[in-house]
Amino acid sequence: MNQYDTPEAIAARVRHHMLCTLGKSPDKLTENDLYLALSYTVRDRLAEGMVETAARYERTDAKRVYYLSMEFLIGRSLQKNLYVLGMYESCKKVAKSFGLSMEAVCDEEPDAALGNGGLGRLAACYLDSMATLALPGFGYGIHYDYGLFRQDIQNGYQVEKPDHWQSAAGTLHVERADQAMVIPLYGKIDHAEDRWGNYNPMWMDWNVVIGVPYDIPIPGYGGRSVNYLRLFTARPSTDFDIKIFNQGDYLRAVEQKISSEKISKILYPQDKLYSGKELRLTQEYFLTACALRDIMRGFLARHPGRGFAHFPDHAAIQLNDTHPALAVAELMRMLVDEHWVDWEAAWDITTKTISYTNHTLLPEALEKWPVDLMQNVLPRHMQIIFEINRRFLDSVAEIHPGDEGILSRTSLIEEGEEKQVRMANLAIVGSRRVNGVSKLHSELLKTRLVPDFARLWPEKFVNVTNGITPRRFLLTANPELCALARKAVGGGFISDMALLKKIEPMAEDPAFRDEYLAIRRRNKEKLSKVIFEATLITVDPDSLFDIQAKRIHEYKRQLLNALAVVAEYLAIVEDGQVPPAPRTCIFAGKAAPGYRTAKDIIKLIHCLADTINRDKRTKGALRVVFVPDFRVTLAERMVCATDVSEQISTAGYEASGTGNMKFALNGALTLGTLDGANIEIMQKVGKENVYIFGRTAEELALMEEKGGYHPIELYNQDAEVRRALDALRSDRFNPAEPGLLAWISHYLLSDHDKYFHLADFPDYREARFASLKDFTDKVTWAKKGIMNTARMGYFSSDRSILQYAERIWGATLVPPEG
Repeated sequence: MNQYDTPEAIAARVRHHMLCTLGKSPDKLTENDLYLALSYTVRDRLAEGMVETAARYERTDAKRVYYLSMEFLIGRSLQKNLYVLGMYESCKKVAKSFGLSMEAVCDEEPDAALGNGGLGRLAACYLDSMATLALPGFGYGIHYDYGLFRQDIQNGYQVEKPDHWQSAAGTLHVERADQAMVIPLYGKIDHAEDRWGNYNPMWMDWNVVIGVPYDIPIPGYGGRSVNYLRLFTARPSTDFDIKIFNQGDYLRAVEQKISSEKISKILYPQDKLYSGKELRLTQEYFLTACALRDIMRGFLARHPGRGFAHFPDHAAIQLNDTHPALAVAELMRMLVDEHWVDWEAAWDITTKTISYTNHTLLPEALEKWPVDLMQNVLPRHMQIIFEINRRFLDSVAEIHPGDEGILSRTSLIEEGEEKQVRMANLAIVGSRRVNGVSKLHSELLKTRLVPDFARLWPEKFVNVTNGITPRRFLLTANPELCALARKAVGGGFISDMALLKKIEPMAEDPAFRDEYLAIRRRNKEKLSKVIFEATLITVDPDSLFDIQAKRIHEYKRQLLNALAVVAEYLAIVEDGQVPPAPRTCIFAGKAAPGYRTAKDIIKLIHCLADTINRDKRTKGALRVVFVPDFRVTLAERMVCATDVSEQISTAGYEASGTGNMKFALNGALTLGTLDGANIEIMQKVGKENVYIFGRTAEELALMEEKGGYHPIELYNQDAEVRRALDALRSDRFNPAEPGLLAWISHYLLSDHDKYFHLADFPDYREARFASLKDFTDKVTWAKKGIMNTARMGYFSSDRSILQYAERIWGATLVPPEG
């Protein structure tokens, strides 16, 4: 233990910060007082680590990785940092000495509202792994005031409320006001010539926004390397336009200030209206421009006088999805306009520096921006994108002369009634490497989504299967299981998850199995308490906890899960069936504010819960609950208490999924389709330790080719399907709101249901029953869970980052000396 991490040393630092930072007496502490004092204590330790780590990177002149993402779902920082630094037990003693509970102290911290789902959580895992591996890697994002939203439920409907997270979570953030930067927006192009008569466009008359950086320290395991996540807050160029103010138009002066600051107010503003699109585009450019300006500033400071041709040797920029795709145009603009690099050289630098991670196979989810909008907000960038496209299409025409189809499909500009910029195409054309995030997804990316690009540049496309950090989702989330594994095989698996393989023989040890099941039971009790506090619904910890916790979306098929719940309920109350074991169906997840179908699915789940939980005939057999406001902290409670993990997306739609990895790592058994990383999880943990159902992506594609999908035929053939849909249509589950759920039958029986709910329903029901039956055999169930934990080593984000470093970034590790 570090001498500064003893309980005595920590207590001394707590008293110092109580008195000198918070201005309070250290004699009487509340949970919030101790949370703040400990946060400042940890920040002191991390600040020292950041300085030491930066000096080490400087000495080695290491290549740096910059990870650009609109989301970083980091969750709570204090508890995780204490575990990573090895300080948690000491702090627990300090809290006890003050008469406080360490768990209650950690609960004072809100989750950082910096993301929504898997995209942002993946980015957070990768930052953790880069620091643990001592890779010089840094995140760049936006310092949102409110994030997405806090989900409340009123009468079964989702209600979005502001998430005031920063008021209690700013203690670990280090403001870098001295490194603020000027970001231009709007304006016009002056079509000028230089003194040699060459065309020299000038971006003029732009508005100015100031990007103020805040750093969140990201410690690696053991704290020997500390990187950071740099987030930018938007500020006006001056508090007020003094000229407008002096003219007496105070309100207009204030409006200008508010207009600038709204850029970093919320994550993903509604973009159905022009104003929403404009704000969202402005956000994406703000992130990109701040990041690139900061990266370039660092390069020039470390390598004065060195040519920009060496820039790719010192910097690798990773685009996490298409949101930061403007980095291609912005880097070109900076090189050409600000540093006078000629176009061909600038393009060579750009395409050697930037790489792009694709996260979706849904064409409608690939970002497109109206050309008119971009010309208004970013006139110079639109000009650059046109020029990139012209040169690119000329090269394609040389390779495929006369093929107008490929030119249309690969163009950066989508023609039509409204011309749009295809951001995915821009990211692909401007990148060194393009990667998918699971073996299946990467293959479908090349064969289904962008086959023309894959044929043009086969060497550009690679796969890096996603991963998760064991520091968050085992060490912090499930300390009892972590301690059990550590006792059995040592603690090396925390920094090398492959070493979990050593606990595989323990599945045959009755004492290990008994303790494993006891830990699971205690974790289920804790989750039961959380559920009751959030919903006032009691659940039985001895029942099978069947959990689907993820963003609400049609392709993730919460609707398929709900339909199976209806069928199981009807089998109990109408057929008198007694299930082999009680099942508690737990749902969690947010619906995008403008996504009506997803919000209706949330209402459906609440209608089912209200009817089923009130029915005395289902007591001890079936329970349904929706836990509101899904976030990292709730995920930590769920992953270590789940028996069956629902990963039931339509095959071919989920890029990877990382929730499946978190659940399986903690011993949950996956019930899923052959989609995303489910395939690789099955291959690693064994088919006998998962429940796979449904048609494959190839089978679904073939079904469409041979005349399509006609669910009405399945409805007529399958009595269970027919009874479940008829029950939903009959207002059985919503007597107070007649007709409310009728849409479900119309939707599922439509030939336009591209997610094939009914096609997989019979197979899904069988898989659910098989899992429930197996659950009754505690020895077999324990063995299956232990095997899942033991064989999940491949899915560490450390492995993912090492593959990124080798296959994409060309970056090396810089471990501490000694």
